[in-house]
Amino acid sequence: MYQLRKAVAADYPELLVLWEASVRATHHFLDPDDILFFKNIIQEHHAFSLVAITCIVDEQNKVLGFMGIAEDKMEMLFLDPDQRGKGLGKQLMQYALKEYHITKVDVNEQNETARRFYENFGFTVKSRSPFDGTDKPYPILHMELK
Repeated sequence: MYQLRKAVAADYPELLVLWEASVRATHHFLDPDDILFFKNIIQEHHAFSLVAITCIVDEQNKVLGFMGIAEDKMEMLFLDPDQRGKGLGKQLMQYALKEYHITKVDVNEQNETARRFYENFGFTVKSRSPFDGTDKPYPILHMELK
């Protein structure tokens, strides 16, 4: 059985390892150097401390996935690649909708799986940016609940 819990600062190194594994498994469109670039941004800007992070953990309290929320926006949702397809993302998303009342999420345009995942929860594309937040040429879809 999986449980949800709030992340603490001691979790951040584990979250960063999980983030990188997840990105390497799902963001095939990213240049490998850009993955390291984004990893450094997460570390240097203490990105995990800027959002409310909820982890999904197993019986041994091992983090299998996590999401980060700021106000009404899902800022991040990442799963251990070995845990994909087991309903963990769905459990995190349902919690985000119920407890945080999220209405927005941004998705890399090239990440079709993520886009479909959010569409299954009622999100639709409202606008598109040709560059990501760091001005890299990775288009972003800005999605909102219908």
